[in-house]
Amino acid sequence: MDPKSQKVKLNDGHFIPVLGFGTYAPPEAAKREALEITKFAIEVGFRHIDCAHVYQNEEQVGQAIRSKIADGTVKREDIFYTSKLWLTSLRPELVQPALEKSLKTLQLDYVDLYIIHIPVALKPGEELFPKDENGKLIFDSVDLCLTWEALEKCKDAGLAKSIGVSNFNHKQLEKILNKPGLKYKPVCNQVFDFELSPEDMKAIDGLNRNRRYYEFLPGVGHPEYPFSEEY
Repeated sequence: MDPKSQKVKLNDGHFIPVLGFGTYAPPEAAKREALEITKFAIEVGFRHIDCAHVYQNEEQVGQAIRSKIADGTVKREDIFYTSKLWLTSLRPELVQPALEKSLKTLQLDYVDLYIIHIPVALKPGEELFPKDENGKLIFDSVDLCLTWEALEKCKDAGLAKSIGVSNFNHKQLEKILNKPGLKYKPVCNQVFDFELSPEDMKAIDGLNRNRRYYEFLPGVGHPEYPFSEEY
């Protein structure tokens, strides 16, 4: 499949490439690798680049995109760039500043898709995972409908072409969809957490592929922790 030509129309009229290149890497990975690997991904045909503030490599990913634009491999409109709003910026007054910070780091004028990473609010601040003296995450309380309204304003301001959510369960998604005065529906619900049957896991383990399993435990106990509810 040619990743450059396969796209799906979103509910707001924009098109998203069906095949995306994820840029998450473990903290021990050199940041330089994100630059080189993202450039290579674009060279071989990827046009959807998926990143996030929490990955801490948007500077390098943005540099890779700009490099491939500068050398004529792609135009900006050829790239579909996804970024994600982190848990410490879910208060509505922090949403646009968080996006603007990512854009400044990327040195881009807009993102193609901006999504709420996980609906579990943490204490605002510079720490990605703020903890108390006992090492427990410090939760925050946020109305996700107000967070969504702030994302709508980002779309209206031209900072994000499309907006969506990630890791929302059906109740959280319905809360947004049924919100009075809803201006834009989420274009997606990007889900990272799922459970497979033993038979599915056996089939996956039998594949001759590089793979990585990751269990997301941060946020357990938060009132909005999404993975205790069916999707």
